[in-house]
Amino acid sequence: MEKGLFQKHDSGRKMNHPEKFHAKTLKGLERLLADELHSLGAVKTEVVNRGVNFYGGRALLYKVNVASRLALRVLLPIMHFRAEDPESLYRKVKGYDWSHYLDNRMTFSIDPVVHSPVFRNSHFVAMKVKDAIADRFREQTGLRPSVDKERPDILINVHISGQQVTLSLDSSGGSLHRRGYRAGTFKAPLNEVLAAGMIMATGWKGEKPFIDPMCGSGTLAIEAALIAADIPPGIFRTRYGFENWKDFDRDLMERVVQNLPGEKKVPVPIIARDVNRDAVKLTRQHLRRLELEHLVTVEEKDFAASSGPTEGAIIVMNPPYGKRMDPGHIASLYSMIGTTLKHRFPGSDAWILSSSKEAFRYIGLKPAKKMVLYNGSLECLFVKYRTFRGNWKEYKTSETEG
Repeated sequence: MEKGLFQKHDSGRKMNHPEKFHAKTLKGLERLLADELHSLGAVKTEVVNRGVNFYGGRALLYKVNVASRLALRVLLPIMHFRAEDPESLYRKVKGYDWSHYLDNRMTFSIDPVVHSPVFRNSHFVAMKVKDAIADRFREQTGLRPSVDKERPDILINVHISGQQVTLSLDSSGGSLHRRGYRAGTFKAPLNEVLAAGMIMATGWKGEKPFIDPMCGSGTLAIEAALIAADIPPGIFRTRYGFENWKDFDRDLMERVVQNLPGEKKVPVPIIARDVNRDAVKLTRQHLRRLELEHLVTVEEKDFAASSGPTEGAIIVMNPPYGKRMDPGHIASLYSMIGTTLKHRFPGSDAWILSSSKEAFRYIGLKPAKKMVLYNGSLECLFVKYRTFRGNWKEYKTSETEG
C-alpha cells in the first residue's frame, strides 16, 4: 500500500516557541498515551479525561500524528473563553481574526463536543460558530469561506464544558484510528486505537509469540505487527488536516518522516486465527493492503481445537459480548475459552476484553490483573490470566525462584 503523500502549501507564520497541543484518546488509555507522547519527544504532559495535553513544536505535532498509536486526534487550541449564552458565543467567535487560518477560497467545518446545561444541542453550537466565522468574512471582504462537512480544508473543534469554551484546529483532519487499510468490517470491528492500547497495556513489544485466536477482521494482529516492527501507523494515511494550514512546513514534515525508524525484523510469530472463513479472508486482504503478509500468519481454525507454541505466548482476544448475546451462549463460550487456555496454551499470558462481567465468571481461571477500558460507550474489563505447566504448587515455586 502506498504511503501518504504530503502536498505543499504556502507557509505563513513560523512558531519556534513551545505550543500547547491536546491529543484525544479513548477513556482508559490516557496514561498509556502520556507515556507514548514522552517517547515521541514531548517534554511535558498533562493527563485529562479522554486526552493528554502536551507541549512542543510543529515537528512534534507532525510526528505525533504519524507515529502515535493511541491518539484519536491531535488538536491545537487557539481560543479559550467563557460564554454565558449563545449570543456571547457568537460574538466572541466572530471577534477573532480568522484570517490567520482561513481565507475565502478555503472550506471549513465545525466538530462540536458539548457538555453543558447552557448549550444543550451540539448541532446548534456548530451552527452558531459557523455563522460567526462566515459573518466575519462577509462583513470584512464581502465573501465567505464555504462549509464542506466531508473534506474541509480546516476542521475546527469546539469543546464546551459548562460555560468554558475552547476552539482548536484539528491537525489530524479526522480520527487517527482510521489507519487507511480497512477494505471492510466483520461484525463488530475493534477500534484500531483500542486494539493498540490493549496490546501496549500488556507490555508486549515482540519478544514472544502473539496470538489472536478470534481475529475477526484482523485488527489486533495488524496492530501487533505494526508495534513489533516499529512501523508508524500514520504512514498509510493519504492526508492530514495540518497540510492545509497556512503555516504548514512541508520541508519540516519531510524531515520528520525521513527520521522515523525503519521497519524492524520481527523474531517471533504473530498469528491471527478465526473459525469463520470470511473473517480469515478479510484479515488477509487487510494485510495485503499494508504489505504485512510476511509478518502475520493467518489461519482458519476453531479456538477450541487450536494450541499454542511450546514456549508459551501472549494471547490477546476480543470474544463476542454484549446485550444481544444469549446468556446460555455466553456461559458455553467463555467456559470453552477458559478450558482451552488451561489445557492447550500452558505457560502463556492471556488477556481478554469483554463488557460482560458475568462472562468472566465462566472462564474458571484466577485473574492476574484487571483494567477498565471503553469500547465505544461500552465499559469493558481487560483481564489477564496466566496459564502454567504442571500443578499450581510447581508454578508458584518456579515464580519465586525466577
